[in-house]
Amino acid sequence: MANAQTPLTVMRTERITDHLVRVVLGGPGFAEFAPNEFTDMYVKLALIADGEEVVRTYTVRAVDPQRRELSIDFVVHGEEGVAGRWAAEAQPGDEIGVRGPGGAYRPATDADWHLLAGDESAIPAIAAALESLPADAVGYAFIEVADAGEEIALAAPAGVRLTWVHRGGAAGEVPDDQAGVNSPLVQAVRDAAWLPGEPHVFIHGEAQTVMHGLRGYIRKERGVPAARASISGYWRRGRTEEGFRVWKRELATAEA
Repeated sequence: MANAQTPLTVMRTERITDHLVRVVLGGPGFAEFAPNEFTDMYVKLALIADGEEVVRTYTVRAVDPQRRELSIDFVVHGEEGVAGRWAAEAQPGDEIGVRGPGGAYRPATDADWHLLAGDESAIPAIAAALESLPADAVGYAFIEVADAGEEIALAAPAGVRLTWVHRGGAAGEVPDDQAGVNSPLVQAVRDAAWLPGEPHVFIHGEAQTVMHGLRGYIRKERGVPAARASISGYWRRGRTEEGFRVWKRELATAEA
């Protein structure tokens, strides 16, 4: 990812669900933003909290080159989280520094089928991936949210079955028997019939769910090679983003 920071302006915001806010960014600075081809394209946002700059990483939901805008979706739960609070309070004309973009995944055109799974934090990447698939694509998309009120309309090929999985509450508030390796997302993915041929897998979201609940199933039990499996945590229950980064480094060191 490039280190240069692009100044963008809030054009408008939209409340997608009770806990999902879309912020549309544009303005003169958009001319400096060069999108890439990845469906998990992400940027780093430079936010001010308590008088200090903090950086948070978010997936870009969409880029509209005609309108010269990009959209980012934020999960919002009251006063929780720096970025969520910023998104909930953002007003047209507010400015923010954006670094990037980065990215690494796009559905492989030669895959026999596709498996996508994640929680709210992965909705932008999963939605963009579904939109990029050809009309004859087949596979599954599993998205875990609190309840039916957090489901949103997504476009997917007829052959890709989209399943919304309900955990019963906010990701950070449900009991341990509904989170991490016990997440209903884990069981939903494991219960799905494994289709013939070679899949391309994208699983992102809460780190315990993804890394301990599903990665072993995909990589070891199902034998999907690393080149065909984009699996990583976006956040970890009970940890700040800074704490999550430390955990990821410790995990990488242990696995090395």
